Amino acid sequence: MLPHGGEEVVNSSRRTEGLSLNEGRRRRPTKVVWQLVLQTTVFAVVLTTISLAEHASTAAVSKHDLQAKIDYCETCHGVSGRGFHGYYPIPRLAGQQTGYFENQLQAFVEHRRTNIIMFNVAHVLSPEMITALAANFGALDPPPLGGAPKELAARGKKIYDDGIADSNVPPCATCHGPQAKGNGEFPRLAGQVYDYIVKKLTNWTKERGQNPEKPDTSAIMQPIAHALTEPEIKAVAAYVSYLE
Repeated sequence: MLPHGGEEVVNSSRRTEGLSLNEGRRRRPTKVVWQLVLQTTVFAVVLTTISLAEHASTAAVSKHDLQAKIDYCETCHGVSGRGFHGYYPIPRLAGQQTGYFENQLQAFVEHRRTNIIMFNVAHVLSPEMITALAANFGALDPPPLGGAPKELAARGKKIYDDGIADSNVPPCATCHGPQAKGNGEFPRLAGQVYDYIVKKLTNWTKERGQNPEKPDTSAIMQPIAHALTEPEIKAVAAYVSYLE
């Protein structure tokens, strides 16, 4: 029970706090929008990863079972996970960030990322096997397949390093690192198959971010992929495909 006039003081204080917060929001500079989106998305991804780890048992994966799965993966992804050119390009797994590797396998299972073949592969894998596969392929470092138009690489490097201000495209290096080696949930692009990158960026919203209730780093890439033109996509893909 507040004394006479107490409620008016409390209400007045709340109104003042509300005005202060609103003024803070209006004054927030637009240049931090990307940073806020990035922080929010990474936080959501971290929570998902922690949740998966908590449900994993401590059972070890046998060398025999692990090698059998590695051989199975290499059937499509190539020897040492270098990737595969063709009508349906298959990505390089070698050197990939383990956090990204594990998150993407789970994304297939949760239908955040659509690919019926990879769903059938991923949904039968135990958490321990996913971790073991991520560690194995992440430790590999074979040379890139190459094969991209080399004349596009110079333009691609400029976009990767500097972004495209007129299109609101930030530098790729901001998240993927100056040498495109990736960082945690942000994938390694160095040495990635050229035609695979072109295909994924061109069809981003048809394959990624398909479950809004479970967002991941694809939420950041969606507006970027939309803003890039086809020549710009090919230039960036060519550049990173030759990086080691």
